[in-house]
Amino acid sequence: MSLAKTDPQLLRYGVWTRLLHWLVAISFVLLVLSGLPFFHPFFWSLTGLFGGPTMTRILHPWIGLFLSLLFVLMAIRFFKESLFKRHDVQWLKQIDDVLTNRDEKLPPVGKNNAGQKLVFWVMLLCIPLLLITGVLMWQPLVGEEVPITLRRLASVSHAYLAFLAIITLIIHIYSGIWVKGSFQAMVRGRVSKAWARHHHDLWYEEEMEKERKHREISRRHASRRGESP
Repeated sequence: MSLAKTDPQLLRYGVWTRLLHWLVAISFVLLVLSGLPFFHPFFWSLTGLFGGPTMTRILHPWIGLFLSLLFVLMAIRFFKESLFKRHDVQWLKQIDDVLTNRDEKLPPVGKNNAGQKLVFWVMLLCIPLLLITGVLMWQPLVGEEVPITLRRLASVSHAYLAFLAIITLIIHIYSGIWVKGSFQAMVRGRVSKAWARHHHDLWYEEEMEKERKHREISRRHASRRGESP
């Protein structure tokens, strides 16, 4: 019997997607922890996590470069499904219903809701700009060749962009915990069909259509085998 006929769950994220997501997430957390000590003295003790101030200063830009490379892959992977559609605009207009769990009033949702798409686009804005501003400050590799005025502007921009990215990450984590099943989906890769129908009904219908087509193809193959001499 085919998997499409018996599996009560749907594959939401494949192994590569989950691995990429967690590598980006871990890299971003390390980047934040290594960057905060240079933002304010209150966080200076965090340098101990990386072997002291000097090693933290050395590692921070390399972690950022590693994160940027991973994020390019993630951006390619999630770009198409993060494009905004008409129902996403309506979802945002009904943000009060989202926050008060009045799901029955919300418009249909695809694989990603408008909130998830906003996270993608904010990070797509922030990470390249963080890379550029970070490179302009990177000493001694680049920073010493950059005019001091441009370096100061890069420093201020880097701080504001980092703040925006950190707030976005916090909201993303909170949403993943708030919507029961979301965190598990990124860990195990699969969700129940009931969960998919409730939270992402358009995506659920698309997956059900794929299953129906798969069953139809399987029946045709079985019929042809039965007719063969």
